[in-house]
Amino acid sequence: MERLAHLEARHLRAVMVAFRDALRTHQARINRLNVYPVPDGDTGTNMALTLESVLEELGALGDGEVGMAATCKAISHGSLMGARGNSGVILSQILRGIADGCQGADSVGPPELVGALADASAGAYEAVTRPVEGTILTVMRAAADAAGRSNGSVEPNSDDALVGVLDSARSAAAEALDHTPEQLEALARAGVVDAGGAGLVLLFDAFLSVAAGRPLPAAEEAPGAGEQAVEVGGGRGREGANFAHEPSPEDGAGDRVVSDLRYEVIYLLEAPDGSIPAFKEAWAALGDSIVVVGGEGLWKCHIHTDDIGGAVEAALEAGRPRSIRVTDLADEVQEERWVREAASGGAEPAGATPITAVVAVASGEGIQAMFASMGAQQVVAGGQSMNPSTAEILAAVEAAPGAEVVVLPNNSNIVAVAEQVGGLTAKTVRVVPTSGIPEGLAALLEYDAGASADDNAQRMSAATSRLVAGEVTRAVRASQTRAGPVAPGDWLGLSRDGIEVVESSPSGAVCALLAKLFGPDHQLVTLIEGEGAEAGETGRITEWLAENYPGVAAEAHHGGQPHYPYLFSVE
Repeated sequence: MERLAHLEARHLRAVMVAFRDALRTHQARINRLNVYPVPDGDTGTNMALTLESVLEELGALGDGEVGMAATCKAISHGSLMGARGNSGVILSQILRGIADGCQGADSVGPPELVGALADASAGAYEAVTRPVEGTILTVMRAAADAAGRSNGSVEPNSDDALVGVLDSARSAAAEALDHTPEQLEALARAGVVDAGGAGLVLLFDAFLSVAAGRPLPAAEEAPGAGEQAVEVGGGRGREGANFAHEPSPEDGAGDRVVSDLRYEVIYLLEAPDGSIPAFKEAWAALGDSIVVVGGEGLWKCHIHTDDIGGAVEAALEAGRPRSIRVTDLADEVQEERWVREAASGGAEPAGATPITAVVAVASGEGIQAMFASMGAQQVVAGGQSMNPSTAEILAAVEAAPGAEVVVLPNNSNIVAVAEQVGGLTAKTVRVVPTSGIPEGLAALLEYDAGASADDNAQRMSAATSRLVAGEVTRAVRASQTRAGPVAPGDWLGLSRDGIEVVESSPSGAVCALLAKLFGPDHQLVTLIEGEGAEAGETGRITEWLAENYPGVAAEAHHGGQPHYPYLFSVE
């Protein structure tokens, strides 16, 4: 293959394919390059999945001739929408910077490429609230700087100019990767390099495979040049790390260190660009590893925090969050320990991939976060008045780890749809017919990742049958019920058996329904606040409980569910 002097749109698409292929080839080893303090044990997977989203967006353009502007727009949008994890979010900003720098040209030569790489580096640094050297950011900046120096030393119209720029960028990236342990003490202690940076070097391998016809590095080849570099697919089996941000013990989070932060929260945020600085300030007080990328009203947001609710509520102040995903980092730390022990001949990584995964359907950002933090690997947006399709639940089942899956529909209208999924996948699927959110949460308390789907379904079903649950909503039309006449605007308390009470306020409906459902052995009421719940109403409920059931404990959680200001369970 001849060396290219310019990259056209079709070449840029080929680079994205090659980069995805390289990440998939090296994915498992990059995943094992992660150590404390940031326990993201899936860097390779996150980067590869980000590229899969890019290719889906490019595929939607069709097979015909597609110009540079459309190609770059697809790369930018696909990377933003598909970004996963800290590494994926930063990678999306790098790809968006490259795309933005290329989209104004019909073909990309050395000057355009140098500018695009500079944009990518600047954008990546800007996206991270407190950037730290010795990370993927450092590797990207070294590549961009070397590309700029190289462009000034070659003949502008030479057939070798483009490849020369790429060679310089790749060499500088690999060298910077080798030196990352000198910049981060945690890397030096482990004797390793940054995992995100190792993945980024493969981007330049992908460019050179298209521009110069070079083969992509095989699994046993290293991404860096130095003897101390961790081989992304090599045989030394050393662990590495992925630190886009490594805070000090007092870095914007009181006296916490990053290893103490329990959850990773990621979501898309629809918000005006002008609201983002205040949003970042709010997040700075809540955690670390903060990355916010995007623009023109759509942002991808990533944080490590102990305060899931606060991380989501900050988004509500700025705009509208969606596609919320919460990961329990403590579970990832345990999984990483299993992986390291297995790599060194120690214990087998039992439980690293669950035998049975859980897919839950839920609406409301708080409820979705609860399901994710309690172990559901996939949470499908849906519920009352927004039932997901069979295809959406099937996609979640296929994306869930493991060969067996339990589905919690959490709404009686979704049970039948969920039951169709088992016949559409090679996985073993069992549906626990949960008719509400409290039942789904009770079922998850019985979840055992190491047990079969049948065993899990049996235990979960037993747990839901023991639960007493209720919900409160507002009447939209007049009706006659067993609880009496209903007028529009009345507050209705519902149990599994239907409408039980009709009241003039949501707190009145909760209290009246609790009075009907309480038994002598009940000791705990869990209240989930949704849209329309007010602090005064919740206070009246807890005061009523304290007065009428002084020995019963009460817990309140933010759920954010629509239509139902209060859901509750009694145990």
